Amino acid sequence: MTAEVLGVKLLSLELRGPNPDFEGAFRTAMRERVGALLVAAGAALALHSKRVVDLAAKNRLPAMYASSEFVDIGALMSYAPSVPDLFRRAATYVDKILKGAKPADLPVEQPNKFELVINLKTAKALGLTIPPSVLARADRVIE
Repeated sequence: MTAEVLGVKLLSLELRGPNPDFEGAFRTAMRERVGALLVAAGAALALHSKRVVDLAAKNRLPAMYASSEFVDIGALMSYAPSVPDLFRRAATYVDKILKGAKPADLPVEQPNKFELVINLKTAKALGLTIPPSVLARADRVIE
């Protein structure tokens, strides 16, 4: 319960199904006066990424996403596993399987390389200043 210790109230909004109600979720978020969003990964979000980014901008909500692709289309920031690193690691699994290893015998691995991507254009549009110490830690900054 880290949120409670920090005095942060969490509001969970689930979006499921073929036609998620993004507008309704954002209305709820605004009614509850959320200060920021943490957008988890999901198929619905991947299909409607631009819509979600646009709604966050329209409602002036800073948001962190689970994929850097969102930042490329205008989101504020992401902190997520490095996709190129995941592909490289997957290739080693394919190599082992082609050499005779049984997939069931291979260990399940967690991502071990993460990337922080920040969009300064979006930060400026939201009236936010990203501290230099955070920018220095970013793997990629969009200006």
